[in-house]
Amino acid sequence: MYKPSDVPNASGPHVHDPRSGEILESHINWYHNVMYLLRNWYLIQAAPNDERARKMQFDDELMGELIRFVSSHEVGHTLGLRHNFGSSSTYPVEKLRDKNWVKEHGHAASIMDYARFNYVAQPGDGISGADLYPRINYYDKWAIEWGYKEIPGTNADTEKATLNKWVINRLQDKRYWFGTETNPDDPRSQNEDLGDNAMKASEYGIKNLQRILPNLQAWTRTEGEGYSNLSTMYQELLGQFGRYNGHVAKNIAGIYETPKTVEQSGAVYEPVAKATQQEALRFLNAQLFTTPTWLINKDILERVGGNATTLILSQQERVLARLLSTNTFVKLLNNEAVNPSAYKAADYATDLKKGIFSEIYAGKSIDIYRRNLQKAYVAQLTKLVKEPEASQNPMAMMMGGGPNPMTSDAASIARAQLTALRTEVRTAAAGAPDSMTRFHLQDLSERIGQALSPKS
Repeated sequence: MYKPSDVPNASGPHVHDPRSGEILESHINWYHNVMYLLRNWYLIQAAPNDERARKMQFDDELMGELIRFVSSHEVGHTLGLRHNFGSSSTYPVEKLRDKNWVKEHGHAASIMDYARFNYVAQPGDGISGADLYPRINYYDKWAIEWGYKEIPGTNADTEKATLNKWVINRLQDKRYWFGTETNPDDPRSQNEDLGDNAMKASEYGIKNLQRILPNLQAWTRTEGEGYSNLSTMYQELLGQFGRYNGHVAKNIAGIYETPKTVEQSGAVYEPVAKATQQEALRFLNAQLFTTPTWLINKDILERVGGNATTLILSQQERVLARLLSTNTFVKLLNNEAVNPSAYKAADYATDLKKGIFSEIYAGKSIDIYRRNLQKAYVAQLTKLVKEPEASQNPMAMMMGGGPNPMTSDAASIARAQLTALRTEVRTAAAGAPDSMTRFHLQDLSERIGQALSPKS
């Protein structure tokens, strides 16, 4: 169903009989402006590997290929398939740079994932064209077989037993694994991600963004027009950078969920390994909290507007909110209670603090970007030592207010971190190498003091 609309979307709804699962009606809603969405995705994720993506108006051949990819995904929905956000996690990251391997297997095991395009591939890998697109793949063919293949000589009860045997057998090959689109804790089940290691995949993705940014003005230039295209694609690039950091952050306090029937052995819920969580934190310290100055392009900002310090801080604050949330600490603490090898919540908090405040331990100046980050850190940690307003309203808590930090060790850890940090910033302020660093540290000391002992 074609919709002459500026909505950048497509969908594949269906109506089914809840008693049998029989699909009674289905169609695809095709909004005209989905082409706008495809252009933006493809330029930001594939332009380093496909010259055809380096402009605002794609050729009909390229746009037609991209439309076929989206159409195939929506057809999957009309046939009853859900999003499989776990499929891309079943492929090794390094294989996504292997031209022959990608040609044979694609870059995700299902077109029902939001795997989009192969942003891991680097110039020189020789991967381009259709090998950058998602394709109907292993999981999709198997899911259709599971849902539609006739099983002669069975009834409703025996068919279910047969289907369960099929599933158990297929899951010996992880390409057939399904990861839901609704799990907030499993880092394998994420949209827009690729590969079995978010840190490695995101590092490759960032390298490609660093190749794109210096070319954005040339690639978005349209004679007789202003800079709206440049502004749009710069925001797309910033959004893609944010996705990479979000993919990594979900590993910290992450919990794998692998649904199983009682016939299958092993745990359904497993914590992400300590080493993987530490790898994720190292990535964030290196790529996000160490100021990503490469994002700041003076020529672009002079044409589209924007505040460089706000641009950087907004990227950092989104991740800080997750890393220093009550929910993150509660998950770490719960794992610690039953797992001797867990990443201890107090150790995690100290590791994060050391990365964000590295200058005070080295006696270095603190620039404006890092000053802003450190203020945001203190503000976020302060929330954990205050009784949240939402705790007075049970309905607000149910609607996403999150657990109350005062009823867990999250508040205790936050208070301990703030107490230690106050001593450290006071000491650092006395030997600060410049006045602005000293002012900042003195200010932080006062803020922490107010957080620890608020005035009535």
